[in-house]
Amino acid sequence: MKFSVPEMSCSHCTASIEKSIKAKDPAAAVSTDLETRSVSVDSILPSADVLQAITDAGYDAKLA
Repeated sequence: MKFSVPEMSCSHCTASIEKSIKAKDPAAAVSTDLETRSVSVDSILPSADVLQAITDAGYDAKLA
């Protein structure tokens, strides 16, 4: 699943998002792209839970 995270702008942002997702699913594969401000996630979690993890990290996001 892929999410658009418009406020993601630096490596600190990506680390915070990845940490938050992995707190809910330690086996999740998280890939971030600062150029497109997107996050791709391969996880057993439903997209709503991943979206909540990104929100918990302090970022607005939507399913891309």
